[in-house]
Amino acid sequence: MTKIIGLTFGSKTDNQLIEWGWFLLRVGLALLMLRHGFGKLMGFSDMAPNFFDPFGLGGPVSLALVVGSEFFGSLFILFGFLTRWSSFTIIFTMFVAAFLAHGPDPFHKKELALVYALGFFYFMLAGSGKYSVDHYLKKIIS
Repeated sequence: MTKIIGLTFGSKTDNQLIEWGWFLLRVGLALLMLRHGFGKLMGFSDMAPNFFDPFGLGGPVSLALVVGSEFFGSLFILFGFLTRWSSFTIIFTMFVAAFLAHGPDPFHKKELALVYALGFFYFMLAGSGKYSVDHYLKKIIS
């Protein structure tokens, strides 16, 4: 353990604080992204015919994939279930949004998508943390 300016690092309490920070970041990012997906889900029928279609699948299919990622993927991440896979889908969606949908736009139009991608990239690499369904299932299986 190391003590710097009255704070003890490497202690059990420090590890618990890290886990709570991990949890709050995961839940916060998921709730913010969930809001984007919910808006698309509620406006699906209005948005579908003219939705951006980068891969030639059709507007409704492209929108369904985005809703699946932004809404359902965020719900999974909120509870820490299939966190790495769900994070990957959101990262992919955010890269498509930033570099294809907003490709010709100025950087400030791409910035939010890139911030989300960066945040979810952490969870794709690190997983969901101790306070999650993934962690609970891992304990049951092992």
